[in-house]
Amino acid sequence: MANTVRNQPGVEKITVEESNPLNNIERSYEQNKKRINTILAVVVLGIVGFLAYKNLYKAPQEAKASHAMSFPQAYFQQDSLNKALNGDGQHFGFLKIASKYGGTKAGNLANYFTGLCYLQMKDHKSAIKYLKEFDAHGTSVQYPAYGALGDAYMETGNTKEGIESYMKAAGNKNDNVLTPIYLYRAALAYEMNNQPEKAKENYKRIRDEYPQSMQANETTRNLARLGVLD
Repeated sequence: MANTVRNQPGVEKITVEESNPLNNIERSYEQNKKRINTILAVVVLGIVGFLAYKNLYKAPQEAKASHAMSFPQAYFQQDSLNKALNGDGQHFGFLKIASKYGGTKAGNLANYFTGLCYLQMKDHKSAIKYLKEFDAHGTSVQYPAYGALGDAYMETGNTKEGIESYMKAAGNKNDNVLTPIYLYRAALAYEMNNQPEKAKENYKRIRDEYPQSMQANETTRNLARLGVLD
């Protein structure tokens, strides 16, 4: 719609277009229609691709990996560590499952068991490698995994990393069994690292928070040895 300014002496007739927001939007869409439609198509294809990956690829991979884990886990429970790691010729071991099914939960768990195997075989550097590969967050073995990593670090003489791992392993305050164990190991490591005050803090936590634990009596003796008698 146009408005016309009336002629006045010395003033030229001017036509002014009124601004219409709907017209502006429509014009903008027409100008960018191809680009907008391309973006929408990419988004839709991305969603379809993700759903296809999840349902047609990821889910079957999870099932295969979970099934494959049953064989090396059985060997692990029998202390047949070589077969647990490398397989028996018919079934995969933890190493193969970790590499072949790395994007699955079972493949992730295979890293943990691989680390435990190497730890028991006293290959501590390999144990550290695979325990660090394991994404422990939110798993049922989160705290034991940190504890195993602490053991591996201590065996290599890396007391600092050992302490850090033990303290992470002691992160579940509601666990009356594992938490005092790892607090105690961290306390001993603090003493080895010439940090007696830190060791005392851990011993006191065990004494005060976990008095029924197996570590409580030994903790009291260690505190007395460090000069804490109250």
